Amino acid sequence: MGQKQVIAVVGATGMQGGGLVRAILADPASGLTVRALTRDVNSDKARELAGLGAEVVAADVQDVESLKRAFAGAAGVFCVTFFWAHMSPEREFAEAEAMAKAAQAAGVQHVIWSTLEDTRRWVPLSDNRMPTLLGKYKVPHFDAKGEADQVFKQLGVPTTFLLTSFYWDNLIHFGMGPKPGPDGILDFTLPMGEARLPGIAAEDIGKCALGILKKREAYLGKTVGIAGEHLTGVHMASALTKALGREVRYQAVPPEVYRTFGFPGADDLGNMFQFKRDFNAVFCAAREPAIARVLNPGLQTFAQWLETNATRIPLA
Repeated sequence: MGQKQVIAVVGATGMQGGGLVRAILADPASGLTVRALTRDVNSDKARELAGLGAEVVAADVQDVESLKRAFAGAAGVFCVTFFWAHMSPEREFAEAEAMAKAAQAAGVQHVIWSTLEDTRRWVPLSDNRMPTLLGKYKVPHFDAKGEADQVFKQLGVPTTFLLTSFYWDNLIHFGMGPKPGPDGILDFTLPMGEARLPGIAAEDIGKCALGILKKREAYLGKTVGIAGEHLTGVHMASALTKALGREVRYQAVPPEVYRTFGFPGADDLGNMFQFKRDFNAVFCAAREPAIARVLNPGLQTFAQWLETNATRIPLA
């Protein structure tokens, strides 16, 4: 047997990176082995990955030199940022730039960059239908990633641009699950109107990324968008009702109301949902469940994800 190719995974203890680490470890026939990158190699999550067979290496996305060392000898790299740790689009761009420079310096032959659209292509800063945030963004956690796409291109890094979708796991971890209304019925609130929301199980993103790594030549230089399903709020509420055994009703609120909800990032997310709603055909067309299923034949539907995860959704 030939030597396995090393895939270095940024954010290995997060949802996307962790999904890819597990997908590689679960597929010994892939010819790949995984180097899990994390700031703290002694964290519980890092130790768990080491126990599963990953090579766990310390690296910091703000430190180009640490990334160069971590990428050295890797055939492929998965690059991802986590905006919500700091909520700074400038920092997110700088982290993406550091990863791109390190990949170039290390001579990496295939990078998957987990990105999103720069919404300013559709909603310029002069467009008052949506407030401008932080002086120069419409959807900060989208725009900085989309802007960083150009860095990978300009540096000539062999890149696949992976457009992800709304994680259904946000219903568990991000407080977006149904909440009891005044009458006790569970309300599932989104500012999407009747538009469809492309969604996916977070672990399936990693499995799709593995599918891309296995077919490098087919996806180099391409933008690949993935989703498990495109569902309306009504569809999601119906699936939640069945899975939870309690009535869940969809509450469509206007984005301008959602932006006032007061939690950190409410204005960013209100703008995000408005973008997805107002440009729904474009947004959905960029994320094709059929493509995701080719990359990951075990792709879950929302109902399948709920079978495993409904009991983990906090309802208070």
